[in-house]
Amino acid sequence: MAMPIKPSLAGFFAGSNPNPPVHLGTRYDTSGNFLTEPGNTVVCHLVSGSASETAVIEVRERMRVMPDADRLAFTPISSLHMTLFQGIIEYRRRLPYWPEDVPLDTSIDDMTRLYLERLNGVGDHGAFKVRVVDVVPTGLTVTGVSDQDERIMRAWRDALSVPFGYRHPDHDSYTFHITFAYQIRRLDDERASQWQQLFDDCLSLLALQAPVIELRPPAFCSFKDMKHFEELLVLG
Repeated sequence: MAMPIKPSLAGFFAGSNPNPPVHLGTRYDTSGNFLTEPGNTVVCHLVSGSASETAVIEVRERMRVMPDADRLAFTPISSLHMTLFQGIIEYRRRLPYWPEDVPLDTSIDDMTRLYLERLNGVGDHGAFKVRVVDVVPTGLTVTGVSDQDERIMRAWRDALSVPFGYRHPDHDSYTFHITFAYQIRRLDDERASQWQQLFDDCLSLLALQAPVIELRPPAFCSFKDMKHFEELLVLG
């Protein structure tokens, strides 16, 4: 009998979630190739060459060598980041994921130019530190190291909702994360214990080697797909 699946992992296993992954067919295909899905966003990239990046890459590598890791489409190491605020994206041209005062058919490039203008005057809402609180098949769940760090992250989100012109339904409850991969197929329930053991080990490794994940300052980025996020404007 397979062991019960941790609540945070349930959505990734076939038995508890038979639905196809949300972005399959628009963001990536069944072979794990990333598709064109242009947009913009505000992210904090990992600090290249830092000790915490090394630990994060180690965790990613441990996931990649799992026997059924072919069910995951991994993004490149160079793209690793924590999203601070979601910009607009090609396949989400509807309210409240788009500013009300701009036509829904405006090109992504024009939207990026508009946001570059609007973001020019955004103030600095402070530096913050994050730590990993969970490891799941798609990456790392992170939160502020302290309550104050978390408040600063939320203050950034509140401030950015003004130039972006919207608040997503999950604006206040948004879960900060660092994406490693997207699911092509749900994982096999029979392998749940192996995956859970791996994630527990990885969480311990990160607590020891990367109690704080070093991040670059927030930057407004454009992207064509999930493989590269071009920093256009560093904020704060």
